[in-house]
Amino acid sequence: MPPDSTYILENIADTAGLPDSIRILYQQAMQSVAHEASHSVVKPYSNQGYDKPGSGNIVFIIATVLCFFVLMKYLRFRFLTKKISRIFEEKRSVYHDILSEFNPYYKSLETDSQDRFIRRTIFFMEAKEFQYVGIEEEEKIPLLISAAAIQLTFGLKHYMLNYFKTIYVMKENYRYGLSAVPFEGHVNDNGIYLSWNNFIREYSDYSDGENVGLHEMAHALVYVNFTVQDGMDNSFRSKFYEFSPIARPIFARMQAGETNILNKYAATNYEEFWAVCVEAFFERPFPFREQMPDLYFSLCRLLNQDPTTKSKILDPTVLRS
Repeated sequence: MPPDSTYILENIADTAGLPDSIRILYQQAMQSVAHEASHSVVKPYSNQGYDKPGSGNIVFIIATVLCFFVLMKYLRFRFLTKKISRIFEEKRSVYHDILSEFNPYYKSLETDSQDRFIRRTIFFMEAKEFQYVGIEEEEKIPLLISAAAIQLTFGLKHYMLNYFKTIYVMKENYRYGLSAVPFEGHVNDNGIYLSWNNFIREYSDYSDGENVGLHEMAHALVYVNFTVQDGMDNSFRSKFYEFSPIARPIFARMQAGETNILNKYAATNYEEFWAVCVEAFFERPFPFREQMPDLYFSLCRLLNQDPTTKSKILDPTVLRS
């Protein structure tokens, strides 16, 4: 696979943070306001007949702004939810046919899981802007690219990769920066970049362990969780503590020349090792599980899913926590 460019922290297993949700944002805002209010004192001017506007007014303004911000996020969420429900009812059959044809993971799901998959895919697709470079827009392009993100995050509660607002779709391999080697895709702080010809070709061959869509979404997932922390999933972040002690020794041995089921590109750096693991996890799960069971099952726990099972999801309560 051609190289890609990311800005992901090397020590991605060594950070921690809070989950991203409107409820927790509201609680934090109110706690902050309560704290400020409990420490506020209004002192009068000397020799004046009125009180000086003090921190009490500032607290009120802060509370109002924060409440307005939370309310706007909530209303936008409700609007999108209604819109997604409408699109789901209108397009479910069409989207089902497209996904069944091009996405083997979706095709293997049970009916109820397929419905949840489509809803998540629509939500993701509606929240992103797709820009096309040298290629005409088609209905299946944003659908299938969004589905790649949902496939990766299907076992996680937070799946929107919130930080990334724009996905750039090129027709084929492209040049980026000073690299002499053409790219199939990459991720940076401007967005997610994918070459469509490679994307659709690698989903068509769903057994070789190469999938640029899953590869770049894997980079995007760790980016939002460990670099910008916008759209992070607390379960995913915490379970990286379990994944890295298993993964890093294997990565080190690959850098020393050891070969295994993973593409040799995994030895490039730890970020690429992670993304290549994701490709093999979904495209070659049975031989991966047989040859490297510890690494395979650590990925299962990390992503809360097992591609070798019909239901896929390991712990449904994670999705509701």
